Amino acid sequence: MAVNKPTGDNARKGAVRKRSQLATKIQGEDKWTKRSKATGEFISQKKAPAKAKYKGVRRER
Repeated sequence: MAVNKPTGDNARKGAVRKRSQLATKIQGEDKWTKRSKATGEFISQKKAPAKAKYKGVRRER
């Protein structure tokens, strides 16, 4: 189980459970897009570098 202690150290331990990410192609460029698990809407996109994924966010296939 993920534990977020001590508070105030700006470190997350464990996975982000309410989000998922998938690789998308926008205007010919590969990008990682983050999606809300509750609503299914897209939240944000990685600008650069395209190879870097979001940390701690599960991936969709």
